Amino acid sequence: MNDCAATNDWTSTDPITGDTLWQGRDCDVDAAVRAARQAQPDWAARLVAERVAIARRFAEFAKLRSEEFATLIAREVGKPLWEARAEVASVVGKVAISIKAQAERAGVRESAAAPAAQGFRQAVRHKPHGVLAVLGPYNFPAHLPNGHIVPALLAGNAVVFKPSELAPATAEFMAELWRDADLPEGVLSLAQGRAETGRALAAHAGIDGLLFTGSTATGLALHRAFAGRMDRILALEAGGNNPLVAWDLAPEDVEQAAALVVQSAFLSAGQRCTCARRLIVGPDEDALIEAVCTLADRLIVGAPFDEPPPFMGPVVDMRAAERVEQAWQGLVAAGGRPILPLHRLREGTSLLSPAMVDVTGIAVPDEEIFGPVLQVIRVPDFAAAIKAANATRFGLAAALI
Repeated sequence: MNDCAATNDWTSTDPITGDTLWQGRDCDVDAAVRAARQAQPDWAARLVAERVAIARRFAEFAKLRSEEFATLIAREVGKPLWEARAEVASVVGKVAISIKAQAERAGVRESAAAPAAQGFRQAVRHKPHGVLAVLGPYNFPAHLPNGHIVPALLAGNAVVFKPSELAPATAEFMAELWRDADLPEGVLSLAQGRAETGRALAAHAGIDGLLFTGSTATGLALHRAFAGRMDRILALEAGGNNPLVAWDLAPEDVEQAAALVVQSAFLSAGQRCTCARRLIVGPDEDALIEAVCTLADRLIVGAPFDEPPPFMGPVVDMRAAERVEQAWQGLVAAGGRPILPLHRLREGTSLLSPAMVDVTGIAVPDEEIFGPVLQVIRVPDFAAAIKAANATRFGLAAALI
């Protein structure tokens, strides 16, 4: 594990208590990439079985220290402890999934010469790309970057991992687990830093590709920066303005539909790229809206370790809470009619209430509000529902209940 030289002190704090969880410096990106480039050839030359064994040890250590791991995630990004535990379980589970995928999809495949091939044999061989940068998000600070890191390492690549500046302690814990698993020095370099560090890493001549999970705005910037770079791979997982269409519900299905809506919109305090942002309903779905309101009012919102356990924790920090509040105020100022108003639940924290606003017939920004805000759109018929669902620059897709 490479600990690169660094400058510029900064900290990560608990969004509820304000306690400092991590203090460090921006990484020297040149040093991180240089260490990865030096380590990669030897790592690629190892047998796949050796790389698999190290990945399995990483999973074993993550499982062994799962409660410590989950507690740190919960403290750093504000997740309820039950949800942080689920994230750690996903980190562990990803290793076996990746090993299976590596065995099924990679390796060497040769075929005997066919008569028409004039004696030539065909072979497919998979080779590592080299050094891959991984830019991780804060909403799943372990699971999502881990989903890039494990397959990349198994394939023989070296990785420079730049985590979210809101979750450096979680990234450092993960790096420690890889170190304990005997991953060779430099194969995984941890590049702690803020936005400038991410930009420097993405633009560095020493990387052979970049694997990103985060905001659509950053994804678009990376897409532009990598345009025309045929020698580099770029994988982008960004956000969306997700529609959820509820249509023609039978009375006996309303409660179950409401539970699906609440879970889809408010899980992780709305901080998932898969969360529903827009609920599209017909003119006769008042019972569903009422049931969603009733259920949302019952949700427990609190600190990660509160008892009884909360369904929703805070958004990741005060700046994130302010952005959600500003977006809410913009919807209301544009003519949106509040159904469940957005509130700051505890002064000095980023705890927000689940909120709903009716924006039917109103021109509102086609933007992802990364928090617990659900926009309701009423339409006259199903064709209009599908049209409204697809009225987004983020892609043509909708979930239907």
